[in-house]
Amino acid sequence: MTQWNLSRRAFLTNAGLAAMALRGGLLHSLEAVLPVTVRTPSGALRGEQSGGVRVFRGVPFAEPPVGRLRFRAPEQVRPWKGERDATRFRPAAMQPAAGFEQSEDCLYLNIWAPEGKGPFPVYVWIHGGGFTGGRAFDPMFDGTLLAQAGIICITVAYRLGVFGFLDLEPLLGSAYAGSCNNGLRDLISALDWVRGNVAAFGGDPARVTVGGQSAGAKLTDILMGIPSAQPLFDQMVSESGGAERVATRSDGAAVARGFGEAWRAGAGSELLALLTAPAEKLILVQKQFISAWPKHFPLRAQVDGVLLPRLPVETIAAGSSRGKRLLIGTNREESASFLGAHPAHDPGAADLGNVAVARFSEVLHKYREIYPQMTEEQQRIRAATAEEYWVPSTRVAEAHVKGGGSAWMYRLDFAEGTGLLRGYAHHSLDVRLVWDRPSAETGNAVAEAKLALAMHRAWIAFLKGEAPGASGLPAWPEYTSGERATMLFDAQSRVEPRPQEAELRLWDGVL
Repeated sequence: MTQWNLSRRAFLTNAGLAAMALRGGLLHSLEAVLPVTVRTPSGALRGEQSGGVRVFRGVPFAEPPVGRLRFRAPEQVRPWKGERDATRFRPAAMQPAAGFEQSEDCLYLNIWAPEGKGPFPVYVWIHGGGFTGGRAFDPMFDGTLLAQAGIICITVAYRLGVFGFLDLEPLLGSAYAGSCNNGLRDLISALDWVRGNVAAFGGDPARVTVGGQSAGAKLTDILMGIPSAQPLFDQMVSESGGAERVATRSDGAAVARGFGEAWRAGAGSELLALLTAPAEKLILVQKQFISAWPKHFPLRAQVDGVLLPRLPVETIAAGSSRGKRLLIGTNREESASFLGAHPAHDPGAADLGNVAVARFSEVLHKYREIYPQMTEEQQRIRAATAEEYWVPSTRVAEAHVKGGGSAWMYRLDFAEGTGLLRGYAHHSLDVRLVWDRPSAETGNAVAEAKLALAMHRAWIAFLKGEAPGASGLPAWPEYTSGERATMLFDAQSRVEPRPQEAELRLWDGVL
């Protein structure tokens, strides 16, 4: 079980739920739940209203990508007649067994909106999960607190794995060109639906922030490099992201051929059966394929020359996100979640998302020169964190500022207080802080609750168009290429210029 799941398990205890209820989170046991109807250009939606918040679950933003639409670009949802029930979540995208309902029919979003006419700023949240897992209705991402703060929160789903990030053109012909970017197209379709419909909920279509964590942050950063997507949002939030998770056409073709071989061997079927086979069968072969593939994260977006004209950081640096605002950062020891607290061996191909093992090993060797006080275990975690999250995020911030945007950078130094990763600011620890869902089962409960509230309020300020900041935090200056001012979130947060400068130079020419 990953530390993310351990954290979620701790969060969903009675103590955690009680704390959430006190802050007006998911529980409304003392509030009457009333029906509420909103009429949108797509049709009427019947949701629920409680505690000053209107909630609409399972709202379709595209036609179901099933049957003839499997592996195809999303089609605009057809307006419906009558009043559509929006009181329950719809299944997550197809993925390996995860303990919740899933389906190919997955292109839905969920809305938490304040009562009143607005206009309210809008936050569109993209879940993480390595491009192969996750869900838009995770309890951690309940938008009640944001709605109570005057922000419309929308969580969106997108196709995962082979359904959203596999290049089918080498296997099924030119009719399936671009299928490797269907997950991105799903998100663009969701943002387009938001632009056309959010005013009905009191939202301001001119004030839309798109953001996410982990894979959701990477997709956010990649969206910054898609010219056609730029009119759909004006701000971005990237938590543990980077824009490096893209393939070349040749790499995508190699992955396609590899999956095709796995399909014939594992499913015993011809390639045309990919169009009609049960979705569960494709997921089974996907799992077998990924476990055997020699590189990490083979299913990823692709620089196809159409949706993605070139590497996202190049497009961003050329000004694709000019004038937009970006809040971006990482956690200090992200990779402890994957390597373990005490990794006994150097990271290999199965651990690295962006560079080859030989290049990584060269850089890792230099960590022993600049961080002699660290143990070899700590050096491995630090270098792997830089390779997957910190350096790619820094490159996005640099490109965005160069291209005429403004940015605020952070690093989470606050460490886990209990469990297997005690003492590490591991991957996904920021999530429960930013969403103000602090764990009640930790050795740092008081300090964590205080920091969670401060980070939550800083994010709210940013979403409302202000500089990020909150009571108890020092002033947070904008990021510039020379100064690289970075907010270090901790029990005593502080701003530091040019953090990890010597480490960053190690990656010049590598990432």
